[in-house]
Amino acid sequence: MSERGAETGFEMAIVVPKRKEKEGYGGGDDCVDFLVRELEKAGLIVERVVGVPAEFIKLAAPIETLGRAAAELQMKKLTYIGMELQFEWDQVAAFVRQPDGSLFSWCERFNLFHYLMYGIVNKTDSELMLKFDGEEFLVERNESVLRRMEAEGFVKEVFPLHGLLTYEVKRKQLLRNWAFNYLDFTWQPIDEIYSYFGTKIATYFSFLGMYTRWLFFPAAFGLAMQLIDFGPLQLFVLPAFFIFIISWAVFFFQFWKRKNSALLARWGINYTLSEYKAIGTEMSSFTRMDTDVEKKLDIYKMIEKSKLQRDEWLGLLLRIRNNVIVVLAIICLQLPFELAYAHLYEITETEVLRYVLTAGYLFAIQYYTRIGGKLSVTLIKYENNQGEESSAASLVYKVFGLYFMQSYIGLFYHALLHRNFSTLRQVLIQRLIVSQVLENLIENSIPYLKYSYKKYKAVHKKKHERGSSVGKPVRLSTRVEKEYLKPSYAASIGEELDDGLFDDFLELALQFGMIMMFACAFPLIFCFAALNNVTEIRTDALKLLVMLRRPAPRAAATIGAWLNIFQFLIVMAICTNCILLICLYDQEGKWRIEPGLAAILIMEHVLLLIKFGFSHFVPEEPAWVRANRVRNVAQARDVCSKQLLKSISSLDRKWD
Repeated sequence: MSERGAETGFEMAIVVPKRKEKEGYGGGDDCVDFLVRELEKAGLIVERVVGVPAEFIKLAAPIETLGRAAAELQMKKLTYIGMELQFEWDQVAAFVRQPDGSLFSWCERFNLFHYLMYGIVNKTDSELMLKFDGEEFLVERNESVLRRMEAEGFVKEVFPLHGLLTYEVKRKQLLRNWAFNYLDFTWQPIDEIYSYFGTKIATYFSFLGMYTRWLFFPAAFGLAMQLIDFGPLQLFVLPAFFIFIISWAVFFFQFWKRKNSALLARWGINYTLSEYKAIGTEMSSFTRMDTDVEKKLDIYKMIEKSKLQRDEWLGLLLRIRNNVIVVLAIICLQLPFELAYAHLYEITETEVLRYVLTAGYLFAIQYYTRIGGKLSVTLIKYENNQGEESSAASLVYKVFGLYFMQSYIGLFYHALLHRNFSTLRQVLIQRLIVSQVLENLIENSIPYLKYSYKKYKAVHKKKHERGSSVGKPVRLSTRVEKEYLKPSYAASIGEELDDGLFDDFLELALQFGMIMMFACAFPLIFCFAALNNVTEIRTDALKLLVMLRRPAPRAAATIGAWLNIFQFLIVMAICTNCILLICLYDQEGKWRIEPGLAAILIMEHVLLLIKFGFSHFVPEEPAWVRANRVRNVAQARDVCSKQLLKSISSLDRKWD
């Protein structure tokens, strides 16, 4: 069994509590033994491991098992003619393989494992009695055995493994070529990351790497402004820097869209042809319906259309209501709190008191933000969102509003009301250097501390069960139990709608807003951001590969709602930097620096035109991706047209 597992690699684990009794009693079969037998009958490779904290069932799957499960699940996969067709194991050569040569992606394998595990049901004609550790329970007809065991508490958890055996080689390669590769500042093996972690995490690291590389340009400009004395040209250099960074941001996001579409094309993700699906639906309906059925179907379509329209507008009203609740909470509760902290920070004279004030503020804001996140999750449950990704996007917008007020209102206060640019620069340095360094230390140390505590707790409990008698020392001897004790990759506001990428993207968005909106007050800020991101790439990689469990894959293939947030921050940066320039040049505070004020207002309109106009100059899709898509659509139409003609011909012969 282990030799077969070595060929494929164990990728999933089922955690079962340690038994208190060696033998059960009463009728019925042991549920763990029954589950193992059924998993083996389903074609999975099973290995049982008794560890210190629990008992583990490791699972691997030969490619034949996954292929036949994909056919049963009617999974759609991309073919070499650009069409997504229902997978057939007998026609496996027609389907596109992954960049690493495997047939299924990690996301597809994860879903197939779940289908096989939870697809084990009670197929008998009556209730099935099972037992565990002396306790008996019943499984209803056609009920999932694994899901019932989870409900009864006899399965503690099901989680993906960091690719034991064969897949351990991939993890070690990623550690060597990615996490520990400090010489190549921003280079990353994106295809290998995609194969191991899935689309969403690979997209995040691709975005982070490209963003960091592009940061070197404004960082060099900002460093030159800090080191070089431009003399009388200094008044013109700062507006030129402002125009440069806005143009830089606009072009960066346009080129990111191009890169994102190229990545999806390379991974075979963005070729879902709506034209083909529409034609296929029409063709199948044409071959199966007569006139009476068509009339009935028209009535059903009208009823369904009315219901969908009603649900659409109801969902919109619910989202508006929830957004109003969040905005009012921010204005009435968070805004006074943030302004009070900013005012106290301004009037406090000693640095010691400022640090004490900041510590108290950070302590209080953690609880406030956590409460706001939980409230947002609760509100989203009452929205009529279409799918998990739509709910996650709604959560992103609501929680970012809380963090936006928390992160920037104090900076606006120092810059615009008091015009205290020395304090503003001090706060910016504090936020970028101290806060982000501490965040990196915390996000990498807390998982290790959690793992160490769980390990100590499990070992101590085992020693207590043994007593003080002489025996071998208790230690974790297998990889699977070490993986089980590691923390999961979860968002700080909870695991309901998003994973740990929520915090990583939030950190990037807050940094981007800070360096963009206050660029004219402190151009050197881009250097600090670039250095932080170079470190962030490696620390995030190490966190995912070593300190946390292997995350469950998510299907999202773009940065989603975060792109809209970045675009919003660019518009905010145009407004805030124009105000900063006015404050810098209007030392007397009379707001009359004609014609300078008029020039700045004109520049603001020009930059807004750049923001919304230049984005159309750079196509969002590379030419080769667009050409492949058009060619594949044409091929799909040809195939569907031939099938439609054959169906019409067969119907004509039938009527004759």
